[in-house]
Amino acid sequence: MKTSELYNFLNNAIPSSLSCEWDNDGLMCCPDGDREVKSVLVTLDITAEAVEYAKAKGCDVIISHHPLIFKGIKSINAENCVSARAIELIKSGISAMSFHTRLDALSGGVNDTLAERLGVVNTAPFGVDGEEIGRVGELPKSMTLSDFALLVKKALGAPAVLCADAGRMVKRVALLGGEGGDDIAAARAAGADTYLSGRLGYHAMTDAPECGMNLIEAGHFYTEFPVCEKLRELLRQADADIECEIFLSNKIELI
Repeated sequence: MKTSELYNFLNNAIPSSLSCEWDNDGLMCCPDGDREVKSVLVTLDITAEAVEYAKAKGCDVIISHHPLIFKGIKSINAENCVSARAIELIKSGISAMSFHTRLDALSGGVNDTLAERLGVVNTAPFGVDGEEIGRVGELPKSMTLSDFALLVKKALGAPAVLCADAGRMVKRVALLGGEGGDDIAAARAAGADTYLSGRLGYHAMTDAPECGMNLIEAGHFYTEFPVCEKLRELLRQADADIECEIFLSNKIELI
């Protein structure tokens, strides 16, 4: 399968019509669309380390959740870390494909995968301004916030989670991987007693007891990383002969 054919397959499976208007994803870098794809690296982030690893492993393509290029680049030189990565990819003939908010919103994408990992069922989309990329659903049975937090920590492999207790049992849970602070009101409007995201912010967490909804921060990386396995499954559907490895791009440690 050629690089262009692989992108067309993924672009159909994860359509750009699901992307938020402010997003920038898709085929980030493509030195040669006719290059045969034999090896792919899947990662949440295309870091410098991910690029070097792909080069060392002889990968033809890197597929990521977070876009290689998100904001506009005004010049291409090694002084800018993003353009430096793009230069290395082009020099090495490696293409980069990123699927961001469209993968969040996709049925079976980031947030459905997060719900599945945490045992949240009967889910429905929620969000603000028509961008319903989050999920809200039910736990099979109610539990305390501390018990649910321990479940989250174990299920996601997170070193720690932050909780703001509004004094409610956990039953109806809203989920949004990554940065979820802008959707707190939407989660409350969806009837959630508990809202879990990667990052919500200090002030929102401080106000949670007064606002009547439990809040949990489980880490941006940990709430989104499970979708990398879903991307590997899509690659197998595209071409079962393509070798695929998942790269751990997290560079933030709890000490």
